[in-house]
Amino acid sequence: MSKVAVDIPPKGGFSFDLCRRNEMLTKKGAQSPSFLKTGTTIVGLIFQDGVILGADTRATEGPIVADKNCEKIHYMAPNIYCCGAGTAADTEAVTDMVSSQLQLHRYHTGRESRVVTALTMLKSHLFNYQGHVQAALVLGGVDVTGPHLHTIYPHGSTDTLPFATMGSGSLAAMAIFESKYHEGLSRDEGIKLVAEAICSGIFNDLGSGSNVDICVITKGHKDYLRNHMLPNPRTYVSSQGYTFPKKTEVLLTKITPLREMVEVTEGGDVMEE
Repeated sequence: MSKVAVDIPPKGGFSFDLCRRNEMLTKKGAQSPSFLKTGTTIVGLIFQDGVILGADTRATEGPIVADKNCEKIHYMAPNIYCCGAGTAADTEAVTDMVSSQLQLHRYHTGRESRVVTALTMLKSHLFNYQGHVQAALVLGGVDVTGPHLHTIYPHGSTDTLPFATMGSGSLAAMAIFESKYHEGLSRDEGIKLVAEAICSGIFNDLGSGSNVDICVITKGHKDYLRNHMLPNPRTYVSSQGYTFPKKTEVLLTKITPLREMVEVTEGGDVMEE
């Protein structure tokens, strides 16, 4: 083998340059960033005609519910959608970036996007950042080879499964799937099972809550069922008979004209603004 052939790096595969960099930084005392506790329940399953994805709609900032009705099912391509769990900014940025690349690929080739193409782009990007881009994804779609469902972890590892759950409510949702899922589900059965799995996460995980979003993807068609279920309606004001005072009593009113505001210096001099 010639020396020129030896110096040429092999094509394809993963690059482990960042792994060696991170190991070197760790030996020099660098601290790895801590991981945030996030809350979400996202699921997906394959039914007889395609793929069904589901998600709750609660977004949290630590112990605070920041958004009660956010969208966690992201558009990737007309035939591909992706549920995101983890840091909201990371899931939005990663899915938007890959969605843009898929659009450019469709312009260039004139062909429908493949689910495996989106999977490869997502996992390669996440692997490069070694988990510091905190996006856990459930990717689903239907292309020329049929329905596909994949999970993508923040470090870039992936699974290909007939049903999947991710997020802090994933265990509660998986309990529903493992006890009730079977091959050949009809559309209505699949939607009902996905909704039940999301509700299981909503009612058993503090980080998940609010409503149920569902996306049904079949060959050449998709239905985005926004707020398909509202399991937590606010009914305590009217139905329970609670009343709240409409006015707050004013205890003291004091008005100071601006021209009378003065600042007294330490020497006793008075300075008027």
